[in-house]
Amino acid sequence: MPKSLPLENPPKNAADRLNRDCFCSTVDHAALRRALESESGSLYAEILATRPNLFSDTRVYVLQAHLDFMAELIRAVERIAALPAWRERVFAYAPETARRHEPKAAGVFLGYDFHLDAAGPRLIEINTNAGGGLLNTRLLGTHLACCPETARSADPRRVEDDFVAMFRKEWRLARGDAPLRRIAIVDQTPAEQFLAPEFTLFRQLFEARGVAAIIAAPEELAFDGGRLSCGGRVIDLVYNRLTDFALEEEKNAALRAAYLADAAVVTPHPRAHALYADKRNLVALSDEAWLQAIGVSASDRRLLEAGVPRTEEVTPANAAAFWDTRKQWFFKPEAGFGGKATYRGDKLTRRVFAEITQGGFIAQAMVSPSERRLRVDGVEHRLKLDLRNYVYRDAVQLVSARLYQGQTTNFRTRGGGFAAVFAVG
Repeated sequence: MPKSLPLENPPKNAADRLNRDCFCSTVDHAALRRALESESGSLYAEILATRPNLFSDTRVYVLQAHLDFMAELIRAVERIAALPAWRERVFAYAPETARRHEPKAAGVFLGYDFHLDAAGPRLIEINTNAGGGLLNTRLLGTHLACCPETARSADPRRVEDDFVAMFRKEWRLARGDAPLRRIAIVDQTPAEQFLAPEFTLFRQLFEARGVAAIIAAPEELAFDGGRLSCGGRVIDLVYNRLTDFALEEEKNAALRAAYLADAAVVTPHPRAHALYADKRNLVALSDEAWLQAIGVSASDRRLLEAGVPRTEEVTPANAAAFWDTRKQWFFKPEAGFGGKATYRGDKLTRRVFAEITQGGFIAQAMVSPSERRLRVDGVEHRLKLDLRNYVYRDAVQLVSARLYQGQTTNFRTRGGGFAAVFAVG
């Protein structure tokens, strides 16, 4: 029996104990291969060859009470985001495209990301166009039985149905009973994206449900003042995977024009990013006095106090105080995504900190991630984990985990990657 790594913190509940002691590899790779088959061959082989750390062979255990808390906190955020005072605050620093057009579509695939500390789930950030939902659904359905009695966080077949229903709902919100004929899945150089296999899965899923679908780069789109098209084919709805959240780059000009003219349903859209995903919004969510002043209920304020780490904007005026206490903070760009240009305070150099203090960054109170222990080739490893809630209109559709080593999630850790979440208790 390989020697176990020493524990830095003793397990505090049944989920912690399972994440420490259950070393089972439960993914049925034959089932995963079938789940990733396509008309052009198996995505499974492509992923193994080019993205070997996309999926973890293990599962992550989470207390049902923690899953319930995250869902309740998400509902609280959704209630607050609907308040006029919230919109006035966030639109004051939102880009023009977010302020200028109010689409009827809500925005698909919000991602609420959490760490689990000793006190429970803590909201690290909110993202629009959160990737991995369909990949995780396929992964969730391939797990074999394991030693403990636990349950999947969701039924994979139901989640896939919910995903399709979500896009149809977006269309009905914007266009009523008009037929939805074609969806374009749009991202910059889509074939080169790390999650490109998911684009293929979505195209197959839409077409299997009777909606034509294409995968396209934004430069391939054309707007004639009335219709958005790609190669002469009219586009009704755009599943937007771009990280130019405001659609400000020149390559996105046709999509931006169609969005502002309401000539195509774009989801998620710039307004959704402004309402939820700008990192400055976390400052507001952790400002208890302001939340009380705008009429947020005491119960919702208690949820936010328990689940949202203190967050502040970094400015030249408060730079000295942040430098002195830097080990207590995690620094993130206001419009960041995917862990890019993020810094742990204890790793900062004075040069990088000087750049941070010029503006455009927030500081969030440090919340260390919890851990999952596993074995790779007989060697025991301790991997960090975070939890992503895939959300549509205040409803959690799926919860998945990401396992990694390093400062942020990276899909470069052997044994790491997306992991299925199983509920405990």
